[in-house]
Amino acid sequence: MSALEIGFWSFPVLMVLIFLRVPIGLAMLIIGLVGNFLIRGSFTPVLAQMKDLTWSTFSNYSLSIIPLFLLMGQLATLGGMSVALFRAAQTWLGHKPGGVAMAAIGASAGFGAICGSSLATAATMGQVALPELKRHGYSGALATGTLAAGGTLGILIPPSVILVIYAILTEQNIAKLFISAVIPGVLAAIGYMLAIIVYVRLKPNSAGLRPRAPYTERFRALFDVWPVLLVFIVVIGGIYAGLFTPTEGAAVGAVGTALIALFNGGLTRHTLGPAILATASSTAMIFFIILGAGAFN
Repeated sequence: MSALEIGFWSFPVLMVLIFLRVPIGLAMLIIGLVGNFLIRGSFTPVLAQMKDLTWSTFSNYSLSIIPLFLLMGQLATLGGMSVALFRAAQTWLGHKPGGVAMAAIGASAGFGAICGSSLATAATMGQVALPELKRHGYSGALATGTLAAGGTLGILIPPSVILVIYAILTEQNIAKLFISAVIPGVLAAIGYMLAIIVYVRLKPNSAGLRPRAPYTERFRALFDVWPVLLVFIVVIGGIYAGLFTPTEGAAVGAVGTALIALFNGGLTRHTLGPAILATASSTAMIFFIILGAGAFN
């Protein structure tokens, strides 16, 4: 079998493995190893190539930005930032038709600005917003669809882990990619909110109404989101202004969210361990996908 034929059959085999629920990183790694073996006729050069590939990939200093941003999201959750974001958005939008769902989108966008992961954004907002959506009579379809859509903002609004990986693989400027993703992220959030408005008008029974909050409560809730704005401005503003590199910015953001979580009482010796473990698990998954993609190529 020629190299061209092996490459041609690798894609349908990859799809089959994914449909069989094989993790995508492992699926690409298996196909890469088997394909190289069929081409070279021996596992010895394949293993030597994997050794070089692993070292050249993970000795890249820029990859350290990924666990730092993921840790920043974990610490932000411990610091109550996700709850503060949703509460502020809900007090301003909750009394409108579909307002609680729009608040979930707004909170997802805000949390994505200090997290960088779609999975973390969707999981965190699901825990925070889903009970409120159910309590106010939102249908399951609208509630889950809103949270799933809001989770995608985590990979678009900077700091985004996906943009970091793209910048590393294509040798692009991370800071410029972060800045260029701000407007598309805001437009996506607005588009999701408009879709919710249209959906609620077509199906009025799919959403309930929340009592209008007084302006004192609104501004008090808005004041509680200052840590999110501070972290975002320091990290993204500092990177774009050239005060520090993206990796240094991620470290500054992680330390800043840790201090905020410590001040709010959310960061303790009992909660720090699970946060680090969750960060390590997500980082390992992402790194394994990167390694699998390198072997597949």
